[in-house]
Amino acid sequence: MAELKLMKGNEALAEAAIRVGVDAYFGYPITPQSEVIEYLMMQRPEESTGMVVLQAESEIAAINMVYGAASTGKRVMTSSSSPGISLKLEGISYLAGAELPSVIVNVVRAGPGLGTIQPAQGDYFQAVKGGGHGDYKLYVLAPASVQEMSDFVEDAFAIAYKYRAPVLILSDGLIGQMMEKVILKDQKERMTDEELIKKYDDWATTGKTDRERNIITSLDLQPDKMEAKVNKLIKKYAQMEREDMRYEKINCDDADYIFVAYGSSARIAQKAIELGREKGIKVGLLRPITLFPFPKQPLFELADQVKGILSVELSAGQMVEDVRLAVEHKVPVEHFGRTGGIIHTPEEIIEALEEKIIKNGTIRHHKTRESSIL
Repeated sequence: MAELKLMKGNEALAEAAIRVGVDAYFGYPITPQSEVIEYLMMQRPEESTGMVVLQAESEIAAINMVYGAASTGKRVMTSSSSPGISLKLEGISYLAGAELPSVIVNVVRAGPGLGTIQPAQGDYFQAVKGGGHGDYKLYVLAPASVQEMSDFVEDAFAIAYKYRAPVLILSDGLIGQMMEKVILKDQKERMTDEELIKKYDDWATTGKTDRERNIITSLDLQPDKMEAKVNKLIKKYAQMEREDMRYEKINCDDADYIFVAYGSSARIAQKAIELGREKGIKVGLLRPITLFPFPKQPLFELADQVKGILSVELSAGQMVEDVRLAVEHKVPVEHFGRTGGIIHTPEEIIEALEEKIIKNGTIRHHKTRESSIL
């Protein structure tokens, strides 16, 4: 039954995986996401739902287990934090090349290197620019609450199977560790092997019946066939941009300035909006819910209305590049961020808006899409 509980973000995600009928989880502990595998181990879902939970010997082993299980059509997921995701990137590229639906969770910590176990958003480039080798993208969901940590598990699997592609949930240590009330959905039945074969027999390695062999691979040594495979992926990503881009607007209707922020930064930016409006600064927030597909068109349209945009991130400045590309120099775009695991305050965000944009004037650059390309 659906129920209301007080949970950590990592625990809510793990419970959601059980309830949506995930077949297997393969992972390896690393702070600040260790509660995911710890919670699953404690709940023992193999006894109640038949879900396999296995701690692999390494992150590399875990992602290759995901590859193997996903090739059979089973619902499979893994989770890690920044250095662990780096180790998984080769396998993630293989998953994309082999068109295997799966869900990967990154609860981001500060880097580079081992960095610190504190929250950060420095894995944005890694998530949305491919990360691994080759021409591929991940559909990326960015939760901003414990409720979304729960809800996005089901959403991620829906997208993964719609496109036969790996999907990334990009969280961070703040969302993973914070506790909030969360509404947990009813338990869903896992698909039986018979149902799975009937539904995915056209591509999954479900055992040969009266059809041709299904071969799962990302390898093709013939250049023309490899190019056709890449072009197929490109069409898939274009369809994601048309059909499954997600974002949220907050106080944007009358805004003179807007913040662009995702995840925990978006939570803090909402308080900054209140502080700004108390000071007479009409500021709003555009929150990308999907980092890919990025909400380029909504930002482009908002740039006709506002005087400036501040990209708020727990990083040295990554998403700000996509914000600038989206608005095509119509208005000033600046970045404000903290690194090293330090979390910015609402007051700091307002100060950055005043210092970086408002005090520097409000010159508007009216360029059309056509003229900005020239």
